[in-house]
Amino acid sequence: MNEDIDFIFDSTKEAMDKSVNYLKKQLQNIRAGKANPSMLSSVKVEYYGTMTPLSQVSNINTPDGRTLSIQPFEKSLIQEIEKGIMKADLGFNPMNNGESVIINVPPLTEERRTQLAKQAKAEAEEAKIGIRNDRRDALKELKDLDLSEDLLKNNEKDIQELTDSYINKVDEILKIKEKEIMTV
Repeated sequence: MNEDIDFIFDSTKEAMDKSVNYLKKQLQNIRAGKANPSMLSSVKVEYYGTMTPLSQVSNINTPDGRTLSIQPFEKSLIQEIEKGIMKADLGFNPMNNGESVIINVPPLTEERRTQLAKQAKAEAEEAKIGIRNDRRDALKELKDLDLSEDLLKNNEKDIQELTDSYINKVDEILKIKEKEIMTV
């Protein structure tokens, strides 16, 4: 019986961890003013007939806070990289100098910052919904175990505390990202 309860807790914790990690990954894609190689994580490039992540066919650097420099492993990829960046619709205008692709990251307007903050909030809300769904599933599994009333109540309380701690993690991550977005 106890290992069943432990299993429910472990699998719930694992599922909640996945929600938090997914949130972190999604928030990385939200631009916060400074140039960051992760801004290009969604860019795919055709490489020998296969769509390949940009990071696997080039080095991506940030020479300064407003510039991304993409150095392809093969010069023949420069056109494909430019095409991939345009296709990803990130709002960037790539330029090439024959050796590499340069992207000047424009500063964010106040309006755009507000939009990005809303997008970050929506991502955080999705993570919270996932965590609450994990709680619901765990509570259902506990009820199916035929536990005594006291044991059920104690475990439900523990699941709720676990849920609250993960919701707080999401709120902390969001607060940091919002500060990053709104800082000029």
